[in-house]
Amino acid sequence: MTSVITVPQSLDDRTFEQVVEQLAAVPADAKVLVDARHTRWSSPYGLTALLTLGQSRAEKAGFAVPEAEETASYWARAGFFRHAEELFELSGSVPKAKSGESSVLLEVTSVANSDDVHTVVGRIQQKAQKMLATELHIESRATVGFAMTLSEICQNIVEHAGRGGWVAVQAYTYRQRPPHRRLIVIAVCDAGLGFRQSLESLPGRVRDERWDDAAALEEAVIRGGSRFRDPGRGQGLAGVRKYIGRWDGKLTVRSGTARIAIVPSWDEDVPLEEKLAPFPGAQVQVIIPERVSGSPR
Repeated sequence: MTSVITVPQSLDDRTFEQVVEQLAAVPADAKVLVDARHTRWSSPYGLTALLTLGQSRAEKAGFAVPEAEETASYWARAGFFRHAEELFELSGSVPKAKSGESSVLLEVTSVANSDDVHTVVGRIQQKAQKMLATELHIESRATVGFAMTLSEICQNIVEHAGRGGWVAVQAYTYRQRPPHRRLIVIAVCDAGLGFRQSLESLPGRVRDERWDDAAALEEAVIRGGSRFRDPGRGQGLAGVRKYIGRWDGKLTVRSGTARIAIVPSWDEDVPLEEKLAPFPGAQVQVIIPERVSGSPR
């Protein structure tokens, strides 16, 4: 029997939890159909997380393509189907991706090694200065930090996942709360080891009764912990936090059964969630907002 996993109409880091909850009730080796026929919009997180879902299944899952032509065309342009066809059995009409570079989009790109990270960062760095200046009204000196942030969260896949993942970047308008400002969103998702298992691999590490996915996220994101003993290792996410703090940004990291967030004043997210439905690997999202009156410099 095939279990149907329904994708919400609007897919982002919050609504993807509905997908994970449905998936948690299905055995890992069961056949599933991911039904995105009625999905109308997805953030970069949604697209990369769907690929992660496909990566995590023991048996190749089915995938029903969005019926809305505009949605399917955007997903094609974003590079989703190019990767999805390797992970899913696609059904429905898959449009051809339109050629040409976009000034507000870095299409879904696979990351499996350090060369991939350099390629991704090199591509986005060419666009970053224009994106930050025209979309977010942030001065060009922020470009270096933006590229560093992208590099660090991609490198997390290489060092901790144990398998490949995906990254996507897009600029769009945030309409959940005024002011309706422009955002640049970076999403990096994988179905690898996850933070808890990665940190547990440190020789001699002692685990107490509180040690779980939430504690591992606090260790890595808040305290800069790492499975590496080298001085300075594990400081990548600390650097990301410093950068997003400077630009009033947001960081969320989900791993296993927990999710941690560094929440800016313009958002109403929860700092720490525990006992979520389990999902493998790590899913990271960074949001940099448009500069508005009163924003930090």
